Amino acid sequence: MLALKNSTKRFTGGDVVTTALNGVSLEIKAGEYVAVMGPSGCGKSTLLSILGLLDTPDEGEYWFDGKNVAGWSETELSDLRRGRIGFIFQSFNLIEELSVSENVELALEYASVPTGERRERVAQVLDKLGVAHRARHRPSQLSGGQQQRVAIARALVGRPAVLLADEPTGNLDSAHGEEVMRILQQINDEGTTIVMVTHSASHAARASRTVGLVDGTLADLAAVAAVS
Repeated sequence: MLALKNSTKRFTGGDVVTTALNGVSLEIKAGEYVAVMGPSGCGKSTLLSILGLLDTPDEGEYWFDGKNVAGWSETELSDLRRGRIGFIFQSFNLIEELSVSENVELALEYASVPTGERRERVAQVLDKLGVAHRARHRPSQLSGGQQQRVAIARALVGRPAVLLADEPTGNLDSAHGEEVMRILQQINDEGTTIVMVTHSASHAARASRTVGLVDGTLADLAAVAAVS
């Protein structure tokens, strides 16, 4: 479903060129649950950005659902991304001025889903995540675990085939972190492909496969442990 082939990504700041990914080849099959581990600055977030069609490699190929999207324009990437990929972030990224249900519904407004269907989908996903009783609350009125449940609901309401999670438990205590991991496992069991960046070996062990990344290059987990 997702395949990077000898993909390289560089960033330029002044006279400094930083290679974030260096010749990475990685295939992720439909329905897989893949964890990505590595030290800070190793290229994990860049990898997720490319997998999520937020960026493209400077060299090499990226195949998404049978299409090589390397070199596509932002408009083309956005059209392909919509409804196919959901994102979960460490910092939740909820809008304080909106209620819980409005935060989740916003993801569907961008997809031009009719109002009635939007509200039905929002109600269903909030119930599934156990936060339906918080639908009219503002984000600041929720615990960290509840906020992350709302963020997951927002990622799922578009019914994506792929879910990308960037340190989804990073701002949570251990109990709420375990709740999020249980939810992700359930989502994967239902058929959604998941790629999760994490620093936690115990959380990575929940995935069906773990990929190591060091200095923008795929590495075994022993190499990751040596530099972490």
